[in-house]
Amino acid sequence: MTLLESFKMALDAIRANKMRSFLTMLGIIIGIAAVIAILAIGNGATTRITGTFNDLGATTVSLSVSNNASNDEQITDQDLQAIKNTDDRVTAISPNYTLSGFAAASGDEKTALIFGGSPDLQRTSNVMDPSLVSGRYFTQADYDESAPVAVISADGAKSLFNNQTNIVGKMMTLRSRTTSISVRIIGVTKSTADKFQGAVRRNSFPVYVAIPYSTMKLVSINAGGITDVTIKVRSRNDITAVSQNTVRLLETRHDVVGQQLYTARNYLSALDQVDNVLTLFVEFIAAVAAIALVVGGIGVMNIMLVSVTERTREIGTRKALGATTRDIMIQFLTEAVILSLIGGIIGLILGIIVAESVAAALAITATITWQAIVLVLVFASAVGIFFGIYPARKAAKLNPIEALRYE
Repeated sequence: MTLLESFKMALDAIRANKMRSFLTMLGIIIGIAAVIAILAIGNGATTRITGTFNDLGATTVSLSVSNNASNDEQITDQDLQAIKNTDDRVTAISPNYTLSGFAAASGDEKTALIFGGSPDLQRTSNVMDPSLVSGRYFTQADYDESAPVAVISADGAKSLFNNQTNIVGKMMTLRSRTTSISVRIIGVTKSTADKFQGAVRRNSFPVYVAIPYSTMKLVSINAGGITDVTIKVRSRNDITAVSQNTVRLLETRHDVVGQQLYTARNYLSALDQVDNVLTLFVEFIAAVAAIALVVGGIGVMNIMLVSVTERTREIGTRKALGATTRDIMIQFLTEAVILSLIGGIIGLILGIIVAESVAAALAITATITWQAIVLVLVFASAVGIFFGIYPARKAAKLNPIEALRYE
C-alpha cells in the first residue's frame, strides 16, 4: 500500500468521526495557539522594549567625574573640544546637567525639567525630541555668551501660553529654589510626551526646556564645573573604543593617569542583559504553554487506541487480503500525524489571530517568524508520531484470525 493510499484512508476515518476527531485535536489546537500567541506577543514586546532602550542610548557614552576630583580636574569646554577633534567617531558631545525647577509665563507657573548643555545637546539628549517645530536651537555663540535663550517642547509651550502656537520670541521665567532668570524662547521642539505615548498621561508631563550650560549657571548655583558629559558615537561598534580613548585623553590632559577620576559608561551591556532576560522569560512561558501539546498528544493516543479497538475486524480483513504489518502500522500512524497536523494548522491560525488582537490592544507589533511557524508544525507532527506509534504498533500486531473473530 502506498503512502497516498494511507493518507486517503486516514482522511476517510477522520471524516467518518468529525466530532470525535475535533475533540481529539482540541488539545493540540489550544497548545499550538498558546505557544504561537505567547511567542508573537513576547517577541513583539521584547522588540519594543529593547528598541526603546536602544533609542535611549545604544550609541551613547555617559562620562562622569569622581566626587574626589578637584576644581582643576573638572572637565572643561576645551576638553570637550579636544575629544571631538581627536576622535572622528564622536558625532556629538555635550555637558549634561538637569535641573528640576519651574517655568512661568502668562501669569502661570509649571513644574519644569531644565536641561543644560552645548549646542550638541539637540543630538545627545535622550529625553527632549530633537526635531524643531519652529525657531532654532541655541548656537555656539549663545553658549559662549551665556545668552538667556531657551528651547521649549511644544506640549510645554501650550501649557504655559494657553495653547498658543506662535511663541518664538516670547519671554518666560526659569526658576530654581534659589534663583530665577528671564529667558527668550528661540525654538520649539516636537512634544516630549509623544516619545512616551501611553506611558503616562500627557497633562502630567512637566515643561521641558533646554538652555546653554553656561546659562544654567545663572539658574542654579550647583551648576559649576562640568561633571557629566554625554557623547554620541557613530555606531554601537565604536562605543568601547571611544570610552577608553576619552578617559585616557582626559587623564593625560589633567595629569591624573591611573587615578580613575573619570568614568565612561555605556548601555550596551545592560541592553544585552535586558534582551537575554526577556527572551528567556518568553521562551519559559512558551514552554509552559507547550504542556498543553503533551496533553493533546495523550488525547491523540487515547483516541487512536479506541479506533484500533473499533476497527479490529477491518484490520483482520485487510491482513487476510494481504496487507502487511508495515501497511497497517503506516495507516494508523498517518492518521495520528494528520490529526495532529490539522490541529496544528488550526492552532497556528487561531494563535496568530489572538496575537494580533492582543498586540493591537497593547499598541505593539506581534512578531511572527517563519522559523516559529515551521517549528510549531514540525512539533505538531512529532507529537502525532510519538503518541501514534503505540496504537499503530498495537494495530499492526493483531493476529488476523483473532481479529476476524472479534465482535
